[in-house]
Amino acid sequence: MQNKQKTLNLLGLAQKAGKLATGFDAVKISLSKNQAKLIFIGSDVSQNTKNKLAFLMRKKDVKLVDVFSSAEITQALGKERKLVSVTDSGFSKAMIKNLNEGV
Repeated sequence: MQNKQKTLNLLGLAQKAGKLATGFDAVKISLSKNQAKLIFIGSDVSQNTKNKLAFLMRKKDVKLVDVFSSAEITQALGKERKLVSVTDSGFSKAMIKNLNEGV
């Protein structure tokens, strides 16, 4: 299985385990509470949303991943989402490992 698909599968598992914050407001809260470990944003999201997220992420040590389209994120989660925060360090480490091995 490709690393890209493995990462999307892990995203779906994290959703089922309740280890994600999905949507702009939930991601904003997870960042403000320092719960966000990794953030996925659809590669096709508007520049305005990207700018707002960049402002929220300033001075935060959180990796931003934008290699998946909103459609890919939506398919992995089973509901329409463009922005997702992983709040579990185990899931985030596994996803980062997959991404570093070549998405």
